[in-house]
Amino acid sequence: MTERTPPLHAVHEERGAKFTEFGGWDMPVEFDSIRGEHEAVRESAGIFDVSHMGEIEVGGPDAERLMQRLTTNDVGALSPGQAQYAMITDEDGTILDDTVVYRLPEGSAHDAEFLFIPNAGHDEQMSERWVDHRDEWGLDATVENVTEEYAMLAVQGPDAEQLLLDAVAEDQRTTICDCSRFQAEPVTVAGVETLIARTGYTGEDGFELIVPWDEADAVWDAFDCQPCGLGARDTLRIEMGFLLSGQDFDPEDDPRNPYEAGVGFTVKLDTEFVGRDALEQADAEGVEQKLCGFRLVDRGVPRHGYEVTDIDGDVIGEVTSGTMSPTLDKPIGLAYLPVEYRSPGVNVFVTVRGESKKAQTQALPFLDR
Repeated sequence: MTERTPPLHAVHEERGAKFTEFGGWDMPVEFDSIRGEHEAVRESAGIFDVSHMGEIEVGGPDAERLMQRLTTNDVGALSPGQAQYAMITDEDGTILDDTVVYRLPEGSAHDAEFLFIPNAGHDEQMSERWVDHRDEWGLDATVENVTEEYAMLAVQGPDAEQLLLDAVAEDQRTTICDCSRFQAEPVTVAGVETLIARTGYTGEDGFELIVPWDEADAVWDAFDCQPCGLGARDTLRIEMGFLLSGQDFDPEDDPRNPYEAGVGFTVKLDTEFVGRDALEQADAEGVEQKLCGFRLVDRGVPRHGYEVTDIDGDVIGEVTSGTMSPTLDKPIGLAYLPVEYRSPGVNVFVTVRGESKKAQTQALPFLDR
């Protein structure tokens, strides 16, 4: 299968980026160094190309009903320009994907009421899911996969707001300053119509920008900050305990529901959605395992798939994500463990390259942001 390429691929090549396949896309994983890019975001700012993320527009008279029935959060609570984090679940409550749903603001160039962002490589699957359920339920709604019509960039870090202020006209700066978390606004960046949202995947303040595919280079060039690849994006999100599709949940290889994954706050049981009955039961009965944070006490770096054992050597879980934290300078990770291990400070052991390494559970997120 041919890998998809983002519109800025040639720009990244010229900058000397190293690339990796991710979700069917050939994406920059590193420009200078993962640690340096990570530190830039924590201390000042960095810019990411996240055009591998999907973009699906939903419109028409029944758009809200369709979105409400296919996502776990309360879409009806969104005013124009607001966004929310939500899960997309199957009938049994298994997470199929996590997403951000936007109720598009007035003045947006998008010809729809809603825009939602599936994970990389999931856009076709989710578009088909929306169309199939729309037709099954007889709803009057339009569903359009616009993933390859728009690029998505992310400017993240303490200096992100100032960088965006410098990139827009003076009469739009109040819009930037007044833009709150999970709010979206249309602005013009470097002469390009842009949908900005105060969202991100790093734990820092920042903005994600959705721009026309063939004008992405002008917007990218408007920001004088460290270019960052998916490597730093991963270490940043692990420090915050944020989920990664295919690692921290996988409907085929490691099915999890939102309560196990620590995102039960996205589930609104007073709405009707696919998987609601199963999740209502899971909420009432509780779950046996939950996603926990841990840090290694011994030397070593935890990686996806490593076994977690108790003091007797019995396997109690498996690492889903792990890294050497550039901020903490400690090896940290995420793992699904029995709920009795949820409290911070419980001793566990991680098998790293065949050796048992002592670790302790830790509250999430690892950083206070």
